[in-house]
Amino acid sequence: MTLEELRYPTGKWIRVPNLDAAGRAPLIDKIAAVPAELSAAVKGLTEAQLDTPYREGGWSTRQIVHHLADSHMNAFIRVKLGVTEENPTIKPYDESTWAKTIDAVGAPVALSLSILEGLHARWAHLLRALDTSAFDRKIFHPERGPMTLNDVLGLYAWHGKHHTTQVIKLRERSGW
Repeated sequence: MTLEELRYPTGKWIRVPNLDAAGRAPLIDKIAAVPAELSAAVKGLTEAQLDTPYREGGWSTRQIVHHLADSHMNAFIRVKLGVTEENPTIKPYDESTWAKTIDAVGAPVALSLSILEGLHARWAHLLRALDTSAFDRKIFHPERGPMTLNDVLGLYAWHGKHHTTQVIKLRERSGW
């Protein structure tokens, strides 16, 4: 496998322009499904397995789980800002540094799995309740530029699947 295939087992995120309600529904379903899919992907792993990087130089499975909680908490807040403010500038964060904090490298994954379960249920509830025009609202990401809430939805539907697949592929390659 190439480094690119290891890093992006589902491919890189591609912005989908002009999403309509029919296109959004499966993306919202993907967001709702992340906690169960990630829980299944890490089920039964030992502490040593959780601390195994998914690729050389990459994060451990434990770091991936905690990263998803960190990232998706930020994403939920970004959506809420986009719904409640006019073109808010959101705050990026250094995810590599966050992945090295003591909780990201040492806390039980159950802590972040429980965060994701409640967070994604609430997030999907919000997304399903928004009217079509809300998804055209914009946020400004200092690193990515302007993004609609449709873009944010697509990005995070991809993001959860992307990292869960990294764990699944590591398990397959390792015979776990």
